[in-house]
Amino acid sequence: MAVTIELLAPQPTPTEIDQLAELLHTVVHGGASVSFITPFSIGDASQWWRSKVLPQHASGLRHVLVARVDGRIVGSVQLILDMPPNQQHRADVAKLLVHPEVRRQGIARSLMNAIEQLAVQHNRTLLVLDTVTGSAADPLYRSLGYQLAGIIPDYARQALPPTLAPTSIFDNYPQALH
Repeated sequence: MAVTIELLAPQPTPTEIDQLAELLHTVVHGGASVSFITPFSIGDASQWWRSKVLPQHASGLRHVLVARVDGRIVGSVQLILDMPPNQQHRADVAKLLVHPEVRRQGIARSLMNAIEQLAVQHNRTLLVLDTVTGSAADPLYRSLGYQLAGIIPDYARQALPPTLAPTSIFDNYPQALH
């Protein structure tokens, strides 16, 4: 399986938007806690990409990297650069999504490595992200050098079931890696 990681075009095609919506819908319904709870329709997923993410991506305030297999988007991650004036040295990493059909094949790691390289290109020396404490992503982030900054109890609702869960906040200094 050949995987390519690339920056999404500033104006993605309707097919790409559909693939991003399907990816988000699938991971949420698989239980991923990525800011959404069920019920969550494919229309909700599409609307979120169209209204929240893609305008910021087109403006450069947020960058979306995608992973493709045979042209199909099977993963994505975002680098949020829109920070206050006193925090221009940092960026948030958000919404690491990998389709369940292709998990455990290094796609998440490849997306994270690429997002760190992108952060360095934008002169960001600190990356911050959060994940549900004890999630499957937790050991991945630790293996990539992310350090646990803290845990916030009852931070957000999980997708399935929509109960409150603690969130772990991680940080990393990508320039130290390159």
